[in-house]
Amino acid sequence: MNLRPLLIALCFTTLPALAADLEAGRAKAAGICVACHGANGVSVAEHIPNLAGQRAGYLAGQLNAFKSGTRKSDIMSVIAGQLSPADIANVSAHFSTLAAAAGAKSAFLPALAATRITVPADFKSGFTRYHVENDADSGQVKYYYANDKAASAAKAGKPLPDGSAIFIEVYAAKRGADKKPVTGPDGNLTTEKLLAYTAMAREAGWGNEVPEMIRNENWNYAVFGADRVQKTAINQAECLACHKPADKSSYVFTLKDLAAAHP
Repeated sequence: MNLRPLLIALCFTTLPALAADLEAGRAKAAGICVACHGANGVSVAEHIPNLAGQRAGYLAGQLNAFKSGTRKSDIMSVIAGQLSPADIANVSAHFSTLAAAAGAKSAFLPALAATRITVPADFKSGFTRYHVENDADSGQVKYYYANDKAASAAKAGKPLPDGSAIFIEVYAAKRGADKKPVTGPDGNLTTEKLLAYTAMAREAGWGNEVPEMIRNENWNYAVFGADRVQKTAINQAECLACHKPADKSSYVFTLKDLAAAHP
């Protein structure tokens, strides 16, 4: 049996790990990856995979797939797109050296977990509703509200400044006898029960401690229950990464709707 092809293949499979700079990989991972995948490579949430102990070649392959677009992810495509080939090799090698800890979860990166947003006591009196989003598949309807500072900037065609805030009320839609969401006279789904609030807001300095790779200037994000108590299990890093590509529209997906609603 000729083992030469197999040996060559093994050499090239392990080459990224051998050539990698583990310390550089650790530093790069500490700057962003730990926010979701944990400081020890054990994820902070059930839907985020553990990286500790994974083969370096496999991790590098996945990062390259995200970078090239052959594997799709709103979050990881943003992250991988900012990594150089050396970064990918280094980070992959770093996580491959960590010991997997079955059943364990890492804490959130403090700067990302500690969002500064709260629901204003006078919410709605200082906000204007500008958009409605109906989702019959999930049976939810969302009402978008912006405060005066955000609305004024959008109307003027300017970037949303510090002091801007956008809140979304998430409702369960009323269902008929056929179990399908009911549509009202205005064409929108009829609301039945308030489920949650989601929010994005910005003030000076709020982005200072957020890693550059996912920083949205000074924006912070948060999710609250119907009781207006923050849902701390929600990882702000995912919101930041998701909104990162929208930098040309003040990181707001509905900026055009906001501008159009305030002619």
